Amino acid sequence: MRNLKIAIVLVLSAISYDLSAQTGMTAPDTTIEWEISQENIGTDTVRLIFTGQIVDGWHTYTPESEIYPIAVEFTSLSGCTAGELHALSQSTDFEGEAVFFDEVKLALDMALDGTDAAAEGEITWMCCSDVACAAPEYWSFNLNMKGPADTLSEDTSAGKGFDWSLIIEAILWGFAALLTPCVFPMVPMTVSFFLKGSSSPAAGRFKAAMYGLFIVLLYTVPISLIILITRIVGGDAVTADIFNWLATHWLPNIVFFIVFMIFAASFFGAFEIVLPNSLVNKSDRKVDKGGLIGIFFMALTLVLVSFSCTGPIVGTVLIKSTEGEFWTPMITMLAFSLAFALPFTILALFPSLLTKLKSGSWMNTVKVVLGFIEVALGFKFLSVADQTYHWGLLDREVYLAIWIVTFTLLGFYLLGKIRFAHDTPCEHVSVKRLAAAIAVFSFVVYMIPGMFGAPLKALSGYLPPITTQDFVLGGNAGTAAQAAAVSETGTEYDLHLPLGLSGYFDLEEGLAAAEAAGKPVFVDITGHGCVNCREMESRVWSDPEVLDILRNDYVIVALYTDDKTKLHEDDWVTTESGDVLKQMGRANSYIVRTRFGVNAQPNYVLLSPGGELLAPVRGYDLSIPGFVAFLKGGLEKFGNNE
Repeated sequence: MRNLKIAIVLVLSAISYDLSAQTGMTAPDTTIEWEISQENIGTDTVRLIFTGQIVDGWHTYTPESEIYPIAVEFTSLSGCTAGELHALSQSTDFEGEAVFFDEVKLALDMALDGTDAAAEGEITWMCCSDVACAAPEYWSFNLNMKGPADTLSEDTSAGKGFDWSLIIEAILWGFAALLTPCVFPMVPMTVSFFLKGSSSPAAGRFKAAMYGLFIVLLYTVPISLIILITRIVGGDAVTADIFNWLATHWLPNIVFFIVFMIFAASFFGAFEIVLPNSLVNKSDRKVDKGGLIGIFFMALTLVLVSFSCTGPIVGTVLIKSTEGEFWTPMITMLAFSLAFALPFTILALFPSLLTKLKSGSWMNTVKVVLGFIEVALGFKFLSVADQTYHWGLLDREVYLAIWIVTFTLLGFYLLGKIRFAHDTPCEHVSVKRLAAAIAVFSFVVYMIPGMFGAPLKALSGYLPPITTQDFVLGGNAGTAAQAAAVSETGTEYDLHLPLGLSGYFDLEEGLAAAEAAGKPVFVDITGHGCVNCREMESRVWSDPEVLDILRNDYVIVALYTDDKTKLHEDDWVTTESGDVLKQMGRANSYIVRTRFGVNAQPNYVLLSPGGELLAPVRGYDLSIPGFVAFLKGGLEKFGNNE
């Protein structure tokens, strides 16, 4: 059969050459640009994903085609066993983009210790236009595959990218920290230190660069060490458990809520928060030693003195980043510290810029504004604890009411209608304050319809789910879709699916239901404290086409990895090490980590009733067409396998 294919290819190549000569049409240098990526889907299995961008006007075909062959041919596999190449969709003709994947098995030792395995080979293919076919082409690749032990938390599935919004937010917080009253006074101190001069311009630039580097390291290294040490000692699972505990357990969330309220009161002028003078003075005395040691302690003094203003900001950045992969806190803290250090580094390079910076009453205004923001952000921590433990304290409209009142008061403050202890009288409202007040009041007006059930998609990640809403205008909050789900074991879980969808909260129950219904399974790996999960539900799931597919074509299983519900004994999960997981969140976290190779939310998995993967795992991606294609691709694969 393969010899027949080769013969056909040679004939078609000759024909395509003759046609191109007659029509004047020539094929491009290459008809498809290929990229390769990997995805870990189990303890010993890696999926290689080949994505090809096809030149306009040309199309190619699946490996099953008897006329136009396309195949992946591995010339060398170190420690791996290749599977079969499959198209991501059921189509046999591709235009624009073609995606294929192959699953390879790692040797047992590589699966356990994460040793890299080399995959070398080439893709061969043939493309045709309406009038001609190009000659057969090939693309060689060489990929160092990382074993699941090294990349357990890495997700390279289609559509999954790094959460750049979190990075941008961290950078903005870093720049904003400069304007706080306990950071801004450090500017003259920085300039004074670097005005002392250096032996040469090059030495001055080196000192300024080292100053910025030390600031970055003092913020980034401690959190990085904590993460790396826990990972070395206990592996990814321990690191994930630590951050899961930090992000979802009631104790740290209540502590952070109280801390934010205390800092807000301080920003409003109730009292001043400072570190012990002895700690700051010890650092300050070492500044005069000069050299790199002096520069280091200058940076340390800045970090310590500014703690009372940067502390809550750092806490916000870190807590939000724990919703992602294990390395995300390091990246976000690096982004924050780079933004925070940049202005001081520039001032160290060009001390004369100080003359353009003037302090004044605006600094206290910034501090008070941050106080209002601290109040709003602080309730997010209380909300997370409330949802994961099902206390029922902060329903959606209660949360919204607090935010509406908080930002209304902020608007009146910006207009000068409210004054705090350290504010100077506001005789007139500047254009800047008026613009800020307009923005704040516009935000308040936007939130008000949410009290009556409006989705408020822009805030969906920060608000409690709409299923906690007691009153929805034109709807009924007591519908069956919002009732507690009851598993076959009789355990009642106070959990709800969004948008009136119904489903299951136990994977095995969902698979059994899918078998009975003859449908594939949509697994939603989610969490109560997951901002991106709520945003996906509000902005992507709510699309009519997506919602219709989820409601009619799939059995939905939502796996909450942070829920604190105690499981019925029949639902306990025993790990490979013999630990018995009795809590829903811990059990689900272990299941998705070992079965699907992911430990972040959100992630979406499509399974057959038998538990077979129908498509690469999809992560956070707000592309509605991409999500529709993901769901339809799973349906096509499921129908093709029946």
